[in-house]
Amino acid sequence: MLPAFVQIVLILALLMATAPPLGHYMAGVFQGQSTWLDPVIGPLERLIFAGSGIAQGRTMTGRRYISALLISNLVMGILVFLIFMLQGSLPLNPTGLSAPSWDLALHTAISFVTNTNQQHYAGETTYSYFAQVGALGFLMFTSAATGIAVAIAFIRGLAGQPLGNFYQDLVRSITRILLPISLVGAIALLIAGVPETLAGPAQVTTLEGATQWIARGPVAHFEIIKQLGENGGGFFGINSAHPFENPNNFTNLLETVIMMVIPAGLIITYGIMAGNPKQGWLIFWMVFVFYAILISITTAGEFQGNPLVNQILGETQPNLEGKEVRFGWALTALWAVSTTGTMCGAVNGMHDSLMPPGGFVTLSNLFLQIIWGGQGTGTAYLFVFLILTVFLTGLMVGRTPEFLGRKIEKREIVLASLILLIHPIAILVPAAITLAFPEILSGISNPGFHGISQVVYEYASAAANNGSGFEGLGDNTLWWNLSASFSLMAGRYVPIVALILLADGMARKQSVPETSGTLRTDTPLFTGVTAGAIVILGALTFLPILVLGPVAEGFNLASRL
Repeated sequence: MLPAFVQIVLILALLMATAPPLGHYMAGVFQGQSTWLDPVIGPLERLIFAGSGIAQGRTMTGRRYISALLISNLVMGILVFLIFMLQGSLPLNPTGLSAPSWDLALHTAISFVTNTNQQHYAGETTYSYFAQVGALGFLMFTSAATGIAVAIAFIRGLAGQPLGNFYQDLVRSITRILLPISLVGAIALLIAGVPETLAGPAQVTTLEGATQWIARGPVAHFEIIKQLGENGGGFFGINSAHPFENPNNFTNLLETVIMMVIPAGLIITYGIMAGNPKQGWLIFWMVFVFYAILISITTAGEFQGNPLVNQILGETQPNLEGKEVRFGWALTALWAVSTTGTMCGAVNGMHDSLMPPGGFVTLSNLFLQIIWGGQGTGTAYLFVFLILTVFLTGLMVGRTPEFLGRKIEKREIVLASLILLIHPIAILVPAAITLAFPEILSGISNPGFHGISQVVYEYASAAANNGSGFEGLGDNTLWWNLSASFSLMAGRYVPIVALILLADGMARKQSVPETSGTLRTDTPLFTGVTAGAIVILGALTFLPILVLGPVAEGFNLASRL
């Protein structure tokens, strides 16, 4: 096996090699340019558009775009909820699973339609093959495509272009991006040892002569869209730590890169579509630097290990609790930073077992949502920070606050502030209520500071549409299913509505000629100021809760030596 440092560098190099070409390709797709997939995908798209009545080239206003998005998501969510409640009567149910409780079914439907895939259940013992593939797999494509469509509409609006047509962008996101990559990726996973079968659990006899049932199913194609679409919901309860989802180092490498490639590529897509590739690259490298720093903090904490355990052993050993030996501490730490940075939420080890630096980083990623950000919506969050930075720096230096040749005024600042403020509201308010009644509501399995992190992480994961968790929390209860559903919807739809309204307003503004008083946003200096603004705004909002959780846990651990 390659040394840990070399493995991490290899994955980062693959990301840098694949994201920019994909970014160029996505820009071509949404600018209506010809691509090499046209001969195959073109007829399929025309059939879909003709059958559904979608008028190609017909753009939508901001309100129509929002209406189309919300109604389609509502219909899909209701359909999937009904499938869950009727799964006992539906086909492809080899183990005869009955319907889950209504609150669990509701939470699961909301979780997957919002591209969160937060799971308060174990897939192999809760949902049938039909429910997992026909319902959850369906939402993995459509929810990811919804996020991409929002990002593209937002980019168009910032660049002064019409927002486009939601349904057309949704279809093209699936047919030209998600589906082709998923087909190739699923075949690669299948060759690498990930199962794909509709047969029921396998019966085996153990060495002791006992009978054991081994869950399996149509995993390979489920796994690839789980990673590519930043969905994160595992076919099995332990997600990508399961050997059927992630059997070896090759699949781990593929799944790590594939979860980051679209959000990283969308930054390059922005630069091309906005007519400012330089700014796209500057933002790309800003996020990459953030990402590398957070990887360093997490890997340092895991490499140093638990000091209490090291004291007993008499030597320093990496922290291997909650980790699969086939990946080790380094690749688990890299995955943890990547999955919380991209809003994927899949796990190849237990985040509950991370050392305090790892807990600090994963929570920080969920709070900031821009490294690399959610599927499409994370890219939009980046430019919300840019807009706020333009406004703040313009006020400080006495220059006109403009972005891409359009003035930043009161309406844009109000909407940008709403986008950033709804996130702490969706996290801190329900977390405070839960922690006020710990014995009745929380389900905490760890005492002290780590228990606080467990609760806050669950709501942060829901509000950030991530889905991962500090496992051990007793979260399949009426309270958790309903309160987390509130955070899921608030964290998804309030920002999306505000983003589309903001983009629509920017698209309607007259372009302002650049003058000596215009603040340029495509310079290293401005990018550095943006990075500082991101850190400061994030710290002002969430530092107190980080101090109460992983920071306090780290100091408490050190004090016990």
